[in-house]
Amino acid sequence: MKSSAKTVEQYIQELPSDRVEPFKKLREVILKNIPKGFAEEMSYGMVGYNVPLSTYPAGYGGNSKQPLPFVNLGSQKNSINLYHIGIYGNPDLLKWFVTEYPKYAKTKLDMGKGCIRFKKMSDIPYELIGQLMTKITVEKVIEAYNKNHPKDKKK
Repeated sequence: MKSSAKTVEQYIQELPSDRVEPFKKLREVILKNIPKGFAEEMSYGMVGYNVPLSTYPAGYGGNSKQPLPFVNLGSQKNSINLYHIGIYGNPDLLKWFVTEYPKYAKTKLDMGKGCIRFKKMSDIPYELIGQLMTKITVEKVIEAYNKNHPKDKKK
């Protein structure tokens, strides 16, 4: 469910009432734990945490108007979803997360390639998400992007 909200606050106001508090808490955990250098902004119709264009002017896909994505947080039809590019592209980080998840949550992990779905608002593993946010720096996102997309590399 892509939103046309222009600000994070507007996005939160559009959420179903049962998702407002869990979403705000996830956002707070992300902001508290994400390494310095990422920017919070609306991205892909969700709340995004990106490498700013001031840090990586070439932009995503060589588009100097689109910052490199790192994490997106969105409310979908049946869940709050956390899209984490680092898990998608880093097998060691994925293994760590999958191993740690049962220690923090009562429900089975519901995950796609880089998408973690939280269907039960009462069982979101906030502490684990906080730890996940600390695992990758802006520099590591840029390094991985340049390695996997050499044609788009910043000159």
